[in-house]
Amino acid sequence: MTAVDPSPAAVARLVAEPDRAAFLGSLVADALAMPVHWYYDRAALDRDYPELAAAAVAYLAPRSPHPDSILWRSRYDCPGPQGDILREQARFWGQRGVHYHQFLAAGENTLNFRLAAELAALVRRNRHYDPERWLEEYVAFMLAPGKHRDTYVEEYHRHFFTNLAHGRKPINCGVRDEHIGGLAQVPALVAALGARHPDLTRLVRLHVGLTHKDPEVLDAAVVFTRILVRCCRGSGLREAIAEEAGPWLPPRRRQEWEGLPDRAVVGGKVSPACYIAEAFPAALWLAWRHAGDVAGGIVANALVGGDNCHRGAVVGALLASTAPIPEGLLNGLVCRDRVVDLFDTLP
Repeated sequence: MTAVDPSPAAVARLVAEPDRAAFLGSLVADALAMPVHWYYDRAALDRDYPELAAAAVAYLAPRSPHPDSILWRSRYDCPGPQGDILREQARFWGQRGVHYHQFLAAGENTLNFRLAAELAALVRRNRHYDPERWLEEYVAFMLAPGKHRDTYVEEYHRHFFTNLAHGRKPINCGVRDEHIGGLAQVPALVAALGARHPDLTRLVRLHVGLTHKDPEVLDAAVVFTRILVRCCRGSGLREAIAEEAGPWLPPRRRQEWEGLPDRAVVGGKVSPACYIAEAFPAALWLAWRHAGDVAGGIVANALVGGDNCHRGAVVGALLASTAPIPEGLLNGLVCRDRVVDLFDTLP
């Protein structure tokens, strides 16, 4: 689908629907965090991106070198044509200092969120969710040259396409991946099906389980969906988190962390890394802490570093489901027009 420049009224209609605003919020949080994705050296983050360090709410392009890049020790041995998901980017693997998203422009989304947009488009076109149809789209997207410009391809993709190349059916190619990247497509599916869909939680769990079979990731996906649905139906964000987060963010933990700086919590009390056991509580805490302030919350998420892009799926979606996204962030999001067109032109 080729998007046309949407009218202000079309944009307003989109953000007036909380589930669709939440999807946009996840995209915004990812795009804002993209240049500082997987920075663990916060002094380097502040030095390399002083605009973010000053809490400026603006999209930035990635800058090289990336001081914390591990692409020099990442490895993917392409198992054949059905596993060729790196293509022209393969030559950068094994090199030091390479930025994971070196070819993306300011305001552009990383791979997992590009896939989220593809998922939303498919569900909107078909008016229902079909896991096998999605897997066909996923495989076609990942194997088609020029579909994205991301250098880094997350571990779960590499496992999936290794299994595919070895002859497994797509429905059986997922693995027990324990990373928060498994939640990146949840807001897209919620928006495409609608927060009032009677089977939403089951379908979200089914979808996430196609690639992430880890029980904690699946539980986090369900909890995330329940919180998001409550927010979309009018609950306050803190109320929804308090009632649905359970052991992921219990009251004692919220009390312990209250008043601490964001970097003292994410990076001190819990890891800023990608593993779901600490990444999901970190995301819920940032959403709780910055409830009512979309810009402040997504900047805070970017500034604590680590896997801020994938945490952004949770932080951005929850914040945007209950508070307005700043107009400047909407206007600078590269995929905004496509998303607006997708929801405005399809019934």
